[in-house]
Amino acid sequence: MSWPVTDETFETLGQQILADGAGAFADATVAFGELTLTGPAGKVVEALTLLRDKFGFHQLIDLSGVDYPDRPLRFDVVYHLLSMTRNSRVRFKVQTDEDTAVPTATGVFPCADWYERETFDMYGVFFSGHPDLRRILTDYGFHGHPLRKDFPMTGYVELRYDDELKRVVYEPVKSVEFRNWDFMSPWEGADYVLPGDEKAPQAGAPK
Repeated sequence: MSWPVTDETFETLGQQILADGAGAFADATVAFGELTLTGPAGKVVEALTLLRDKFGFHQLIDLSGVDYPDRPLRFDVVYHLLSMTRNSRVRFKVQTDEDTAVPTATGVFPCADWYERETFDMYGVFFSGHPDLRRILTDYGFHGHPLRKDFPMTGYVELRYDDELKRVVYEPVKSVEFRNWDFMSPWEGADYVLPGDEKAPQAGAPK
């Protein structure tokens, strides 16, 4: 790949990957100076192996999930790869649902171990063949997956220390508050009183 990397260079690389992918890739697009590849979830191992061995993307630098609850396949699993020899990055995405497991990438990139555990913990995406698929960020008894769009902001349970029992106890949240996106810029400021600001002096109020 020539330097500097241009959209035309990425388009050429994307077409070459599609041609050599043998069904492991479905599409290649270039946007904002980045190459994004998509493919079937069942071909993850073949796709990542090809990107590593033939195209020089030897480092898996991130693996994460994205939730689109209105889609039948609501989750994207996104792999970000880095090539030191090409001095470039590539993104690979597959789709899955709440019940269909994605093959683990730990055999291709051992560092995928904790990335996949985090994606399982936060989104509930399963990875078949993973050596130790359990929660990594939340408590062992945690209910739900916090980064799903339908997960309430308050969670389902709250914990407190019970002085009589001398231990931490979990109790159901009495009022579940769901996310309400206003899509306002933080620099513009909200046109309503934010929680916790009720006692702050309001503009125009007598001092």
